[in-house]
Amino acid sequence: MASPSSFKVSPETEKFLCDRLLDQTQPISERFRALFSLRNLRGPAPRNALILATRDSSNLLAHEAAFALGQMQDTDAVPALEAVLNNIALHPIVRHEAAEALGAIGLESNVPLLKRSLVSDPAEEVRETCELALQRIEELKSVADNDGMVAKEVLPFLSVDPAAPASCSSVSQLRDVLLDEEKGMYERYAALFALRNHGGDEAISAIIDSLSASSALLRHEVAYVLGQLQNKAASDALCRVLRNANEHPMVRHEAAEALGSIADDESVALLKEFAQDPEPLVSQSCEVALSMLEFEKSGKSFEFLFMQTPEVH
Repeated sequence: MASPSSFKVSPETEKFLCDRLLDQTQPISERFRALFSLRNLRGPAPRNALILATRDSSNLLAHEAAFALGQMQDTDAVPALEAVLNNIALHPIVRHEAAEALGAIGLESNVPLLKRSLVSDPAEEVRETCELALQRIEELKSVADNDGMVAKEVLPFLSVDPAAPASCSSVSQLRDVLLDEEKGMYERYAALFALRNHGGDEAISAIIDSLSASSALLRHEVAYVLGQLQNKAASDALCRVLRNANEHPMVRHEAAEALGSIADDESVALLKEFAQDPEPLVSQSCEVALSMLEFEKSGKSFEFLFMQTPEVH
């Protein structure tokens, strides 16, 4: 993926994308195509469209919009993300993503709000995300250079991670940390991302084993990482997660998206089955994953909707 700042589109195309994102009559997959395109742009119109989408009736779309604002590291989005985090009427998965986005943006001024939500938010997954975000901001502060500028992060998977990968540890040591229920969340996340970056059978096995962690937040991040790795060795474990109706919806949703990335025959069949799941986070994730696979098979890009000419009606 090219740098977000490298993409320029016409005002007409930009408006088309913003309208498509916010058009609730469109299929969820089409709205995601617009979202994935807008996160590669800069400026007030894409930002404002994504901000409006954080209040969408689709919690899947709303949480993805908050995630996109964090990945864009757009400081102008901070007030809107704070408002999302403060609004406990919103689904926990949306508030969680707003907290993570505030950590990804990394401003020290975000600390007081995150500290308040750390102790007051009713959802455990949101409180744990605030803990991660606070530690990420603290770490960014500690690695600032002499001019007060934050050192540039290395992003091997083109994502702004909620924790910096642990360093100077063997796969065995990282596995022990990741699976240790007594360790802090940030430390376990750091081990997870270090294992992801390491790759290899032993590292992937450790990541798969951590799908049994007690924290739903950690389990959902594990499923996300397995999707990034696109390793078929994870297929059976992710299928079990998706099939488990008692699993937290945010974990099942990430498992569905990861299975779409792996895209073996069993994964695709299961996505088709669970596209009818009664939990919208799951059914919509399956729908989006299947649509992405169709574009991939046809040789077209799902993401770059702005490369196409909008239809004129």
